[in-house]
Amino acid sequence: MAGKDYYSILGVPKGAPEKDIKAAYRKLARKYHPDVNPGDKSAESRFKEINEAYEVLSDPDKRKKYDQYGSDFENAEAYARAREQARQQSSWFGRGAGAGSPYTTYENVDMGDLNEVFESLFKGFGGTAGTRTGSRRSARRGEDIQHPLEISLEEAFNGTRRVLDLQTESVCPACQGMGRVKNGLCGQCGGQGRIIKPRRLEVKIPAGVRDGSKVRIAGEGNPGSGGPNGDLYLVIKVAPHPLFKLEGDDLTVDVPVSLTTAVLGGEVQVPTLKGSKLALKIPPETQNGKVFRLARQGMPRLNDTARGDMLARVSVVLPVNLTEKERGLFEQFKALRPN
Repeated sequence: MAGKDYYSILGVPKGAPEKDIKAAYRKLARKYHPDVNPGDKSAESRFKEINEAYEVLSDPDKRKKYDQYGSDFENAEAYARAREQARQQSSWFGRGAGAGSPYTTYENVDMGDLNEVFESLFKGFGGTAGTRTGSRRSARRGEDIQHPLEISLEEAFNGTRRVLDLQTESVCPACQGMGRVKNGLCGQCGGQGRIIKPRRLEVKIPAGVRDGSKVRIAGEGNPGSGGPNGDLYLVIKVAPHPLFKLEGDDLTVDVPVSLTTAVLGGEVQVPTLKGSKLALKIPPETQNGKVFRLARQGMPRLNDTARGDMLARVSVVLPVNLTEKERGLFEQFKALRPN
């Protein structure tokens, strides 16, 4: 089999069923994913190989052609078509030859003459027939895709996973990217050579992303033509939160404090994006709007162990529905502190 051995890359035998191929892919993709191996170029290269192998072996039509021609099946098929066209041309010349004609019948055509025809037919592929040079020159990396994704502030704080419904461009299986079939323009892709296929993809969003962050999912962009797939970039939008406001790396939250606690001192509970609460000591005579800084309780930084702070702002809550006795006490306080 010419070129890359996709079965060996995924670690499965040639006759492996689809479920074994999928299981092997998921296991290897988790192991070599760039998020698990940040900065490891060899892991990134391995991850791209794994995706390339799975893209072919998970598609029954591509797998069949790969088993027949090898990893260069797209160019191999084109070569086979060109060879057949050349044979047909030679056969036509043979049939049209009359007595004394310099042309021979199909069976006696010199293959050197056919090779000239092959070369002319393959000029559009960037090289000559039967050479690997043309295939390498025509290899093209797939385009990157950008996909907007809105997440909650809790998801940005803790990290999360999402299942995306995507539309991905792929090589048309009917014409193998040529745009034409034997009878003319390809009806399946309308001559474009590409079709749009829906697919579902589970992605990991790391903790610490912000508005405008781009999360790269390697190898999940559009497929290449003889080259690697492009990448998928998730463009993050963090939705506003009803309680917390993100300011740089710091999280600001208003904390309700009763009038008596603000005056006499006490303890209040501060909510967090983890779902837990932090105890905050309020000193006596704390003013409305006073801000307390809780160190390292803020937003995590992307790909870093550092964190911002939590800024708890006191919001004094005045009592309502006073009883006569409570109103009387406030009247006495007013008399003692008229200003």
